[in-house]
Amino acid sequence: MNKKDWSTVFLAGLFLGLYFLFWMGSLVYTSVASSMVILSLQPLFVMIGSYFMFRERTNILTILCLIAALFGSVIIAWGDIGVSREALIGDGLSLLGTILVSAYMLAGQRVSRKIDANLYSVIVFFIGGSVMLVYSLLNHITLIEYDSSDWTYFFLLAVIPTIFGQYIFNLLLKSIGATTVSVGIIGEPVLAIILAYLFLGETISIFQFIGGLMTLLGMGMYFWLQTLNYPIANYNSN
Repeated sequence: MNKKDWSTVFLAGLFLGLYFLFWMGSLVYTSVASSMVILSLQPLFVMIGSYFMFRERTNILTILCLIAALFGSVIIAWGDIGVSREALIGDGLSLLGTILVSAYMLAGQRVSRKIDANLYSVIVFFIGGSVMLVYSLLNHITLIEYDSSDWTYFFLLAVIPTIFGQYIFNLLLKSIGATTVSVGIIGEPVLAIILAYLFLGETISIFQFIGGLMTLLGMGMYFWLQTLNYPIANYNSN
């Protein structure tokens, strides 16, 4: 690790903190569905960034698989997408958050072969949390005056999407690269629909069923091609 590598780690933590701020802020103005669709564009940004940073070449079949998965996400959210001035503001914040988290993934891939994933995760989570702490202090947002139920949600957010989400993604960057990790993230809405059906008794609409099936098929084809050693991308972290 040289000075440039440590600068990349710092930027990764900064990108992560700003991503959380922009994306969570978008939910104040727009629907979860709209924000989810924009966030699902992450693999496209990562794929473009991987081409310029790592010279990863992507073939047309890979792109078709990715488009199928993305189109499935659009179908899932179609019934809940709204258009208004506030929604456009929220969509803009979500787009900025998507670009930032894509940059975070690419930065992680760049240093993944030079720093232990556990140490990397601790550093970037600390920096990302510091960004949000500074934002809260500057805007006089209370840090302690919350109900017990709120603290339960805070704890669950720290454990499930962070330790079992972002941390696992960091572990995978070294072996499979940022693009493949991003493609896996597209499946989050499908899993959320299934969990809501099983534990919350929510019904599954025809849009959710068709869109979820298309998303899973697109993702499945992408990963299946990799198991066959299909030349999806010439991965090179150097």
